[in-house]
Amino acid sequence: MKNQGSEGRTQLHYGWIIALTGIMVLFSCLGLGRFSLGMLLPSMGISLNLNYSQMGLIGTGNFVGYMISVMLAGIIARAIGARWTISFGLVLVGVSMVLIGRAMTFTEVMALYVATGIGSGLANVPMMGLVSHWFLKSTRGRAAGIMLSGNGLAIVFTGLFVPWVNAGQGVEGWRTGWLTIGIISIVIAVIAAMLLRNNPEEKGLAPLGDANQMVAAASDKNAQKKKQSNTWTMVHLGCIYTLFGATYVVYATFIVTAMVNERGFGEGTAGTFWAVVGGLSLFSGPLFGWLSDKLGRKMGMMVVYTLFTISYALVAANLPDPFLYASIGIFGLAVWSIPTIMAAAVGDYMGPAQAVKAFGFITLFFGAGQITGPAVAGFLADITGTFSMAFWLCAILTSGAVVLTYFLQQPSSA
Repeated sequence: MKNQGSEGRTQLHYGWIIALTGIMVLFSCLGLGRFSLGMLLPSMGISLNLNYSQMGLIGTGNFVGYMISVMLAGIIARAIGARWTISFGLVLVGVSMVLIGRAMTFTEVMALYVATGIGSGLANVPMMGLVSHWFLKSTRGRAAGIMLSGNGLAIVFTGLFVPWVNAGQGVEGWRTGWLTIGIISIVIAVIAAMLLRNNPEEKGLAPLGDANQMVAAASDKNAQKKKQSNTWTMVHLGCIYTLFGATYVVYATFIVTAMVNERGFGEGTAGTFWAVVGGLSLFSGPLFGWLSDKLGRKMGMMVVYTLFTISYALVAANLPDPFLYASIGIFGLAVWSIPTIMAAAVGDYMGPAQAVKAFGFITLFFGAGQITGPAVAGFLADITGTFSMAFWLCAILTSGAVVLTYFLQQPSSA
């Protein structure tokens, strides 16, 4: 078996092909499947006569579907492999979004977006689990961060594409938007099936990273005992992840709606700012993944949650527009950092063999937060007429996450 080596005459380890394919997978399953909703909601809300609570429930429905699939993803991946689980998930994402473009009622949209959530989870959880198979501890954060940049690319795309479609087709342009991103997701499903592999052994390779870590992990006689003792640490990580899920999704779902309805921005201008979020977020995963490789997962998460707290407080305070721009910039720079660090952390604590299962476990907590966030935020907006209270609540929760992360124990080498 080759160690870190080249394949054929190239010097590129196939792990980087996995990471680059992961960019496309996350572009589709989360970037388009989830984060396009914020751009499509204003026109879809007008066309289907939706109130804020219904808008929030659509987002919540997606996360219910995602949570269902998280419980199934590990089982399915063990049965048919991560490669085919991911590909099937992307097909489900694509088909359901195409059908949303033809929906006529809130109930239809809700049901189909639950299906989108199921597909997103079936693609995302095994994809992030592949990081621990293909990369050792010294490179996991960087690899996970590279893959998470797919979300940012999707935000840039939808932030520019949706307003352009709506400018030409008016209030019904959201239908073309859903149709287009659905077809894109189906194409990406085919590409993923062609390029993904379940583990390095299928390509005659060893995982990429510091070879000494692989030797140390293999020779550790107490490894299984350590992994058992880390079960409670997974619960701790899950609680921290809950607070990210409950807060970032409120911002991602409603910031464009708040800018249009409360701040008086045009949809095109708000879309441009959303595209800026996506552009900045391209650096988010790689930057904070690298930072967590260097400083540790714990310190990396504390820094990130502090940045989120500042971002949410700036928009909640209803300050002049420059503070809103600062909030958007901070959010964009930090947004994919927590999933990046979490994907690396589960491998650090539990090892590659348990990575998909462990990531699925903490994602249940994450999903619980996502289910709660949009519904609560939409309800608060309906009764107060503004999203300010929802954003203040987000700031309080992320400041609590800083404290919770402080008490997280450090992982052993894995």
